[in-house]
Amino acid sequence: MTLLSASRSTEDGKIGRTDELEIQSRRRDGTLRTPVTIWVARVGDDLFVRSVNGRESGWFRGTQERHEGRIKAGGVEKDVTFEDADPSVNEDVDRAYREKYRRYAASIVKTVLTPQARAATLRLVPR
Repeated sequence: MTLLSASRSTEDGKIGRTDELEIQSRRRDGTLRTPVTIWVARVGDDLFVRSVNGRESGWFRGTQERHEGRIKAGGVEKDVTFEDADPSVNEDVDRAYREKYRRYAASIVKTVLTPQARAATLRLVPR
């Protein structure tokens, strides 16, 4: 493991352990949109977020313009690329959300497990 990958792994671990992160997408002109606070799940070395309101929510639509933005959590701020997650990871992402947020009421956790939310799963790729 190189120093750079070790540093990235440590930062991703801090982000993955926090309950919430702030996410901002970049507008076409390169400026950042207003931050939105959302939950984050870690599967292996990858970080995932979901829109509980599906692909039509404002913040999610913003990620689809340039597929670039910034996240902030656990004292770490990173530029990221937003990638539509492969549907094959949905079960693992569901499991990660259930485990991480199990102290919350099931009715709240279920909001990130709906077909609508699953269809709006993004993988956060550090840039």
